[in-house]
Amino acid sequence: MKLDKESMDIIFDEARTHKYFEKTDISDDLLIQIYDELKTAPTWANCQAGRFIFLKSPEAKQRLIPHLDPSNVKKTEDASVTVIIAHDTKFYEYMPRLYPHGDYLTMFAQNKDFADKAMLLSSSLQGAYLIIAARALGLDCGPMGGFDNAGVDKEFFPDGRWKSNFLCNLGIGDKSKLHPRDDRFKFDEACKIL
Repeated sequence: MKLDKESMDIIFDEARTHKYFEKTDISDDLLIQIYDELKTAPTWANCQAGRFIFLKSPEAKQRLIPHLDPSNVKKTEDASVTVIIAHDTKFYEYMPRLYPHGDYLTMFAQNKDFADKAMLLSSSLQGAYLIIAARALGLDCGPMGGFDNAGVDKEFFPDGRWKSNFLCNLGIGDKSKLHPRDDRFKFDEACKIL
């Protein structure tokens, strides 16, 4: 089975990165549903290194604001929710549960470079899955860098185990403020079939 064109448009072709959001509430149940959808998507050896902090309250967002580049402050204040997509630096401790088919606990624990590569790749994938799930469930997204990772980590993850990767604003985007879509590479500019 494959998705129809309308569904693909919702997730990719017509979806946009939003900087301006309407004032709306996102229920906790919808945030749980987003996670429940993304959690089944693949990661490196099912390590599921991604961690997600959903900032909904004004107080939680105010803790984030000092660590944002100035250009990201207003869009974060306006978004219904800002998600800190992070990773667990000790993700491999769960490998016997998550991937009992091999001794990945030992492989990751004894090789920091190997573990770091799996951790960053997997949390980035899971952040992308969050965007796809949110769009599929009717929300608009505004993924962004432009923040002080060390400051965010100190504020939200003081024990140092979790580390921030990127941020994503969620809500109902103000489509009237979108500029024309920027150019994209054509297949033959970005791809090869060998």
